[in-house]
Amino acid sequence: MLKYLSKRLFFAIPTLIVISFVLFALLDLAPNDPTGNLPQTIPQEVREEIRESLGLNKPFHIRYFKWMQQFFVNEPLNLIEEVTGLEIGDSDSRLRVRSWLTRSPVVDLIIERLPQTLWVVGLSYIVGIMIALPIGVISAYKQYSWFDQIGTFISMVGFSVPTFFTGLVMIIIFSVTLSWFPSTYDTTHVVKDLQSLWFQVKQMAMPVMVLAFYNAAQLSRFMRASVLENLNLDYVRTARAKGLRDRSILLKHILRNSMLPVITMIALGVPTIFTGAIITEQVFRVNGIGQLLITGIQSADIPLVQSLSFLFAVLIVTFNLLADVIYGILDPRIRYE
Repeated sequence: MLKYLSKRLFFAIPTLIVISFVLFALLDLAPNDPTGNLPQTIPQEVREEIRESLGLNKPFHIRYFKWMQQFFVNEPLNLIEEVTGLEIGDSDSRLRVRSWLTRSPVVDLIIERLPQTLWVVGLSYIVGIMIALPIGVISAYKQYSWFDQIGTFISMVGFSVPTFFTGLVMIIIFSVTLSWFPSTYDTTHVVKDLQSLWFQVKQMAMPVMVLAFYNAAQLSRFMRASVLENLNLDYVRTARAKGLRDRSILLKHILRNSMLPVITMIALGVPTIFTGAIITEQVFRVNGIGQLLITGIQSADIPLVQSLSFLFAVLIVTFNLLADVIYGILDPRIRYE
């Protein structure tokens, strides 16, 4: 296992370097100008001075390697200093990846928005998994029953209807008509007592349920198909011939093997948590990472968009590796040599 992990990590590093180069090149070639949103009254020479202060007058390769140094060396050192309290070199002269719009360090902006995304989108993903797995297993075990028919219909609706439409419908019903939940998410709210905790739960209810419904619709159908594929295999018939109960066969044999392909889907879906479910965050005004990415795109904030896009790529590669490791734990037939 260690040899396999070392090999995967060895190949992951050049992969991420290539991805970083492609992202940097594509965004650099995009027709975006950080001075484009400035008033027209600002003279051209002032615009050129602004571009020069941002380093845009330097060649492409210099700007790329400068960003690499800031993102891979300076930012981790700053993060270690903040966490441990240690001083590593001269932190005041250490250049950081800064947003063109706010001039704040990009990593600080991401850390500031991360809790909102994890609370809302992360919780919705966990709720979606908890709902989808039992529904998928029961639907497959009781194929063509009324439970399976209703579950299939609801899953098709949840998978087909976009989240922005579901979110608007929930706002109209539960916020406008019934006045049960607030229509927008207050990111400045602080939980101090039971009353403030109850308000936090209420404002999280709709965005969490919208995203959980969408995630559960996908995973439940995938889980159902995986269980159905294993129900009629030889090892199941052998277990029944030995006199094992159906429930024992389902829980100890079928479920474990059926989870293997589902794990890939779950693991690859985790990076979507950090994208913040961009559309849903816009509908409920959740000030998370997805909202931050939209702001960066609209304002042509290239350093912010570059760093966020590369962070998503790192998460995808990481959770791909994690899925392979879990494969080896769940399936004894898989051995990494």
